[in-house]
Amino acid sequence: MTFKRTHTCGELTAENIGQEVVLNGWVGPRRDLGGLIFIDLRDRYGVTQIVFTEEDQKVHAEAEKLRAEYIIGIKGKVIARGDENVNPKLVTGEIEIEVTELLVYSEADTPPFEIKDGIATNEETRLKYRYLDLRRPEMQDKLMMRSKAYHAIRSYYHAHNFAEVETPVLMKSTPEGARDYLVPSRVNPGKFFALPQSPQTYKQLLMVSGFDRYFQITKCFRDEDLRADRQPEFTQIDVEMSFVTEEDIYAHHEGLMKMIFKETIGVDIETPFPRMTYEDAMNTYGSDKPDTRFGLEFVDFSDIVKDAEFKVFSGTVANGGAVVGITIPGQGEMGRGAIDRWTERVKKETGAGGLIYIKMQEDGPLCSVAKFLTDEIVSKMVEASGAKTGDLVFLLAGPKPSVLEQLGQLRLMVGKEFDLINEEAYNLLWVTDFPLLEWDDETRRYHAMHHPFTSPKEEDMDKLDSDPAAVKARAYDLVMNGSEIGGGSIRIHSQSVQRKMFELLGIGEEEAEEKFGFLLDAFKYGAPPHGGIALGLDRIVMLLSGAGSLRDVIAFPKNQRAQSMMDNSPAEVDVEQLNELHIAIKQRNLK
Repeated sequence: MTFKRTHTCGELTAENIGQEVVLNGWVGPRRDLGGLIFIDLRDRYGVTQIVFTEEDQKVHAEAEKLRAEYIIGIKGKVIARGDENVNPKLVTGEIEIEVTELLVYSEADTPPFEIKDGIATNEETRLKYRYLDLRRPEMQDKLMMRSKAYHAIRSYYHAHNFAEVETPVLMKSTPEGARDYLVPSRVNPGKFFALPQSPQTYKQLLMVSGFDRYFQITKCFRDEDLRADRQPEFTQIDVEMSFVTEEDIYAHHEGLMKMIFKETIGVDIETPFPRMTYEDAMNTYGSDKPDTRFGLEFVDFSDIVKDAEFKVFSGTVANGGAVVGITIPGQGEMGRGAIDRWTERVKKETGAGGLIYIKMQEDGPLCSVAKFLTDEIVSKMVEASGAKTGDLVFLLAGPKPSVLEQLGQLRLMVGKEFDLINEEAYNLLWVTDFPLLEWDDETRRYHAMHHPFTSPKEEDMDKLDSDPAAVKARAYDLVMNGSEIGGGSIRIHSQSVQRKMFELLGIGEEEAEEKFGFLLDAFKYGAPPHGGIALGLDRIVMLLSGAGSLRDVIAFPKNQRAQSMMDNSPAEVDVEQLNELHIAIKQRNLK
């Protein structure tokens, strides 16, 4: 038997007083005052207070047996709470339900943690009992925000004539990128599918097929080490368009983000978004995903100190490195002990060789290496930094680009430590003009900074042979509050250029045919100019909801060891299954 509910637990107000209603939900906090028993009845829509009186001895006796997380249905009458008992924090805070009938659907053992927000339970326990964790309002709110985002995304693309097309989950393993998750084929012994890291080649083939505008909200898989903003399986908003330039991609996805913001958190964001080249981002913030919610832009002191007797400065510059710094307002009185702690932290967390400082005191600047510098050089450094009395300048010296990345990390540390970041802001920007390739000293070859299908800028085509490192890509990233939330490019649509790109990446002709022959063949039959983008839905929802981890916005995530604590996957399988798949387990040497 089930009571057919008339309302949810989050909608009754004073306008409903006097009505007979039916609610279903979970038993929350319970207060037994003898003659009266109060219970907060909860569902995903909210909480309603229900009350059992001694006027109905049978129902009252049944209510005495109720415990936390029992699932019940109730019939009753909406009555007003006394003025002193009104709860302004709840939509239902002016009323309560005087229960006349009670039905217990399910009893429940005492849960391993309280079903309420702000619990101090460790994450491993929460993940093991994820179905209980998801009963908590803050978790349900995050997943409901995610649901709203799905709706906004589909509404936007459908309104702009995009076709929603599903691409295969079982595909071919290809080089580059992270490790693939492999799936053995039972009917093709010794051969494997790969789970897609991205539907990249399929969406390009859809453009060759004439679909013009495609999108998909799709699962992708990467077998990589995990962090707070990484999961082995993640959800991607995947998009491709024909006959477009970068400007078309920017305009459409500024419109998409505007709609997502409005539909999920009710915020109107300004468009168009600012743009910044990769070079400017690195030179100004030490990151290709800069957090622009606060200042502390870099100052380059290299020209000022290039002839200084202090060899840490002049030697660094002579070897092609840089001396760079940030000016921290109001910290000029920082003590020596505190600065020493910053120095050790910077060494440990960024790998920098040391930290140099200038303290702007009332009687003039105090530089930690002043005995190696002339007063004129120190004065020019102060002028260049823009520091005023009471400010503090931190400097690092080292080879580029590592010193820029180190200072970028220091900038973020300082911003958090001294509360310089506007946590209420949502700063979005496009980072553009990435290098097409990056050199890897370990493998002694070039790698694609985005992926092998990214088009070089037309004006740099003649450098592909003579100076590959100088070639810029028609690539772009969308950044929000210091996190990359999307990346894309205008693609190569010429077979000859694609073959050249493979050659630069050390992918020989035979390997190119084996791995990507289907794409190269497709280009022979005419491929339109096309480009696209992929947006990380998990990360977008994480940032909008203020969650500290992707795990908080995914219903059933993996932990940092890529394990599901709830169902103990990955798990061993029967020998019979392995035999069917023609797989033998290699035993580890445990000695």
